[in-house]
Amino acid sequence: MALLFLFAILLFFDFSTAVPNHGAKSNGLHTYIVHVREPHTKVSSNSLDQQSWYRSFLPTSSITGSADGNDRLIYSYQHVMNGFAAILSEDEVKAMEKKDGFISAYPDLMLPLHTTHTPAFLGLKQVRGVWKNSHFGKGVIVGVFDTGVMPNHPSFSDEGMPSPPKEWKGQCEFSSCNKKIIGARSFLSGAEAISGRTLPASPFDEDGHGTHTASTAAGAFVEGANMLGNANGTAVGIAPLAYLAIYKVCTDLGCVGSDLLAGLESAIEDGVDVMSISIGVGPLPNFYSNPIDIATFKAMQKGIFVSCSAGNEGPYSSSVSNGAPWYLTVGASTIDRSIRATVKLGNGESFHGESAFQPKDLQSNNPLPIIYPGANGNDKTAKCTSGSLAGIDVKGKMVLCERGRNERIAKGLVVKNAGGAAMILMNTADEGFSISAEAHMLPASHVSFLDGSKIKAYINSVRSPTATIIFKGTVLGTSPSPMVSSMSSRGPNLPSLAILKPDIIGPGMSILAAWPLHVGSFPISESPFNILSGTSMSAPHLGGIAALLKSSHPDWSPSAIRSAIMTTADVVDHKGRQIMDERLAPADLFALGAGHVNPSRANNPGLVYDIKPDDYVSYLCGLGYSDDNVGLIAGSNVSCASITSIREGELNYPSFSVILGPSQTFNRTVTNVGEAKITFSLEIIEPTGVDVSVEPRVLHFSKVYERLTYSVTFSQSKDRSGGSMRFAEDMNWMAGIMIAKVNKD
Repeated sequence: MALLFLFAILLFFDFSTAVPNHGAKSNGLHTYIVHVREPHTKVSSNSLDQQSWYRSFLPTSSITGSADGNDRLIYSYQHVMNGFAAILSEDEVKAMEKKDGFISAYPDLMLPLHTTHTPAFLGLKQVRGVWKNSHFGKGVIVGVFDTGVMPNHPSFSDEGMPSPPKEWKGQCEFSSCNKKIIGARSFLSGAEAISGRTLPASPFDEDGHGTHTASTAAGAFVEGANMLGNANGTAVGIAPLAYLAIYKVCTDLGCVGSDLLAGLESAIEDGVDVMSISIGVGPLPNFYSNPIDIATFKAMQKGIFVSCSAGNEGPYSSSVSNGAPWYLTVGASTIDRSIRATVKLGNGESFHGESAFQPKDLQSNNPLPIIYPGANGNDKTAKCTSGSLAGIDVKGKMVLCERGRNERIAKGLVVKNAGGAAMILMNTADEGFSISAEAHMLPASHVSFLDGSKIKAYINSVRSPTATIIFKGTVLGTSPSPMVSSMSSRGPNLPSLAILKPDIIGPGMSILAAWPLHVGSFPISESPFNILSGTSMSAPHLGGIAALLKSSHPDWSPSAIRSAIMTTADVVDHKGRQIMDERLAPADLFALGAGHVNPSRANNPGLVYDIKPDDYVSYLCGLGYSDDNVGLIAGSNVSCASITSIREGELNYPSFSVILGPSQTFNRTVTNVGEAKITFSLEIIEPTGVDVSVEPRVLHFSKVYERLTYSVTFSQSKDRSGGSMRFAEDMNWMAGIMIAKVNKD
């Protein structure tokens, strides 16, 4: 194993593995997504003409009608790709491969789905700052791709909302659309083909996830919101005056690639401004295999900003999903709020945990016997999996359960069904100090690995161990915050090591947002709000922030908005200390990205790194992709030999990720979006083992929108001084280069 250093170097100015389609029908048919070239004779933009071209690739039997009388063409795409989704046999796909214009076909994928306090936590104020300057996102349309929505929830009230823009082309497939939810559609044909189930045609949310993410991005103000009496306050989305367009592309089964493509296709045609996608596909080895990467490229070309979740496969390296450079990839951080549930042992020791369900009938003055079922050495009983507690006397006792194998909430149900009275949920070593408040089905407390280990040691040290849980409700101002959540996926970014992903972290732990009544099990079915954790919660936070910036700066491109978010991010927590990870160690850049989002500063970044759509084509050619694969992403026939390719590190991205070897020089161009006349001088503090030189050392801007280019050269050195690099000026507006390392063969 050779040790190479992958330097994630940032210049600052200031559930998720794809599952192949195993839903084959009994007659040997599968659902395939098929990519084809544009025809030699261009068909008209008429959808029927386009569909005729696509049908020419299908076997005759599927055109005239299959044996069961059903049309096997599921979707015909015009905007997100040149191609279609169809139900085909392997032999039919092989025959199709011989036809002129065919590029590729792959089985459809089943993709898993990856607030009262977060606006205040992010520094959003009603009377000043970015909220006021952006008019709360007024006029911007946010498209949410998820499990649908519960439209009659108070978070989607249209009080004070203007009428939808005249340019809006979206449709509403239920009767409850208003001036807040201006469109709602359902795309589940792919899921039906894979599952063999008939699914509800309405975009109504039977799962809850979509309602939660939609309200996080752009929910209205709702006073007195709480989860079972906890986290009480005024719930509001990040862009409360933005419109919502709902695209139901997921069910309790997950999200099917062909359905997601259809939803994205519709959103581009409808005219959304921002997309929030809490769905993961990877990590995959390239961009042309990822339906999200393919479809969002077309969205970016149309000027649509896209926020994608990074995935929930942390803290493991190279686990990040959604790593393309044309959208924002969002990791998850904690907030400074705890729904506290303190475990008090019989020896007097206390440990702070969390739980959103805080019943009053567990008396602190009446301790319970406590048991660790994993003492028998059985991993299933240690983790309280289904049926594992049979034969173990847990009746009336508090049960210590380790995380793993089954869902956290499910463990409480196992304990309850076995007669247990309460549960302590203990992290694994990898999960460390990342704990969350959830609606458990019995009195419970989620504690860290360290605290759980101490509780386990106490159980093993006395003959009759006892414990109780003291529910203390909502505690604000907890520290450290923000910190990176253990589940937040990490880089390096396998499809393109020179692009640091995730780009940013944002609130994703214990997020309170809207919930459909009577969805799920007790106690959440009794509450119109629920607390969830995941990068699924982080992506709509950043989608909402992008809506604010889009409203405040309507002329900014998607790359300019992403740059503003990244280059103004915080690299220290609320107490001025370096942001920590789940180990309470300084978070590296493969976890942190550019840092934690700071919306107020993002509204005035001073300089931005802009990227034109054609630049991404040069970048894709530089990755060594074939003309067909570049064209598959770019949506047109491409000849890399006829354009100027660039190294991936030359893309005008707001960060550098460099594998050190021979000296390397990269160029970056910055656009002045601040004061007309301003000068930036450069101070370099070189990272350990790296020589860094920058030319020019001073940037003089004489007008707004002026573009200047600088170059950075990186080379190995024996100097061990370490440090950072920063641009600074009188407004104390600065940031720096930071460094991480990775082992690589």
